[in-house]
Amino acid sequence: MRPIKQNASRTELVLECSEIGNDFVITLKGGRKHVGAVAVGQYDENCAHSSASVITLLGHRDDEIALYGARRISAFTKTATVFIVGIHLDDITVDEISEIVDFSKQMVDRLIDSLKERVLSK
Repeated sequence: MRPIKQNASRTELVLECSEIGNDFVITLKGGRKHVGAVAVGQYDENCAHSSASVITLLGHRDDEIALYGARRISAFTKTATVFIVGIHLDDITVDEISEIVDFSKQMVDRLIDSLKERVLSK
């Protein structure tokens, strides 16, 4: 699957998706690449509900994006989703953070759109 790229603030965000069996591993990175947060989403067939848990590394704030991505993708695919986020810009501003969060969520939604045919055919 081709990466989804988006210019945001002073960086390029890159979203990549891999399949492991029926499950998905997603990475979103930008700026100085690293692991800032990892979320795992899973779909509960009995409740028809997706939930996610996140681990955030010390000093990082990538958890909102990781949780959003893991929850949304697992809800759509009805599979387990691991979502790894690492975005860092030195001296980032509040406006830049807001833009990056908004664009990141839009990229997740674009990924879901690209998965529709694959998921619906299963």
